[in-house]
Amino acid sequence: MHKDMEKQLKGYGLTTAQILYHLPDHPAILQTYVWQDYDLAPDFPEMRGFLKFWEEKLDGPLHSVRYVHRKLISPTEWRALKGEFILH
Repeated sequence: MHKDMEKQLKGYGLTTAQILYHLPDHPAILQTYVWQDYDLAPDFPEMRGFLKFWEEKLDGPLHSVRYVHRKLISPTEWRALKGEFILH
């Protein structure tokens, strides 16, 4: 099974974060970075891990983070079906 599908079946949803940060050489200027991954609400371990990495390893201090989260499927929407379509 595809890795993303497995995560969705385990309750992960798609999280998109808009990260504003100060440019290292010009701290008065803000730059935008968009991050997206599958994550678990409400704790968001993937996003928190990325932000921790950013603060520890990257130049450009964080200004703010705005994010949205959406579960694409839920366990009740997934069901096994028997059948096959053959296309020529």
